[in-house]
Amino acid sequence: MISGKGIIKNYEKLQVLKGVDVEINASEIVSIVGASGAGKSTLLHILGTLDRADVGDLYINGIEIKSLSEKKLAAFRNKHIGFVFQFHHLLPEFTSLENVCIPAFIAKTAVKEAETRATELLEILGLRDRLQHKPSELSGGEQQRVAVARALINNPAVIFADEPSGNLDSTTAKELHQLFFDLRNQFKQTFVIVTHNEELANMTDRKLVMKDGALI
Repeated sequence: MISGKGIIKNYEKLQVLKGVDVEINASEIVSIVGASGAGKSTLLHILGTLDRADVGDLYINGIEIKSLSEKKLAAFRNKHIGFVFQFHHLLPEFTSLENVCIPAFIAKTAVKEAETRATELLEILGLRDRLQHKPSELSGGEQQRVAVARALINNPAVIFADEPSGNLDSTTAKELHQLFFDLRNQFKQTFVIVTHNEELANMTDRKLVMKDGALI
């Protein structure tokens, strides 16, 4: 599903990733753990196509990523990849429903179809009564669930999550963690999660440990 070979990333004179090889299977939930500065988020951003490796190959669903132009890469990302970050990045002027619909609109999905799909996802995530609420009217856990629905709207093959429960209290974090597994079971998506939360890391199918820019 995801295959990375010899991934190297430098920022000026600092080598952040030192030839990382990684294989992730379809419908697998994988966590990436390690100390701050180990290169976890950099690897996630490269695997999620938000950044490009200086050296190395990356294939997602059989597509060679480095062969794609920026325009084709953006279209590929919109269709095949979803993101959930520590900070939900919801647009404050839009309702929950509108925030979730945005990636579908970018993909030129018809308005009615996008809104129907967004409504279904928000209901699955327990937000039936929050469709017309703006982010400021939602709790932190509700905002993060809206962000998860937004990540799922285009039915991507893989969801990348970077410290998704980092700003949540322990009870809400546990609910979000379980949600990932429920969604995997329902939609068969692959999840790649960078986390410092040991409980979440230990729940995942496989735990990848990074140290000094390499997987150990």
